[in-house]
Amino acid sequence: MPGAVLFICGQNSIRSPMAEALARSLLPSSVYVASAGVEKGEPDHFVDEVLAEIGLKRIAVQPRTFEELEDHYFDLIITLSPKAHHMALELTRTTSVYVEYWPTPDPTLVRGRRTQILDAYRDVRNNLKRHIEERFKAAN
Repeated sequence: MPGAVLFICGQNSIRSPMAEALARSLLPSSVYVASAGVEKGEPDHFVDEVLAEIGLKRIAVQPRTFEELEDHYFDLIITLSPKAHHMALELTRTTSVYVEYWPTPDPTLVRGRRTQILDAYRDVRNNLKRHIEERFKAAN
């Protein structure tokens, strides 16, 4: 089990904050979990809605970039978008940090009725939860 895990996506608005909230609820409290974006985005209210459906809240109210994190030491960085993956590989070229890429679709690309959009966010949430459970079950 890593001691510190970072989830990175494009803007720290949707995918990485969801992953952070899920990981904090699923992993032991001894594991430090954080999230960041390549760029700083805006909070997305659909994230709050789909997390609340399963009794969770977004950890950080405002999105943040990697540079804005208080701590930059992580055992494992999980990237959720191509842009985040490229940045993480560049940042860790000279360090011994494991970087994993979990391709995660951007739910903002879904158009349609509110229920269709929420379903896209739920799919992202459920897939991230499944990935976290599968990735860390062997370490529990």
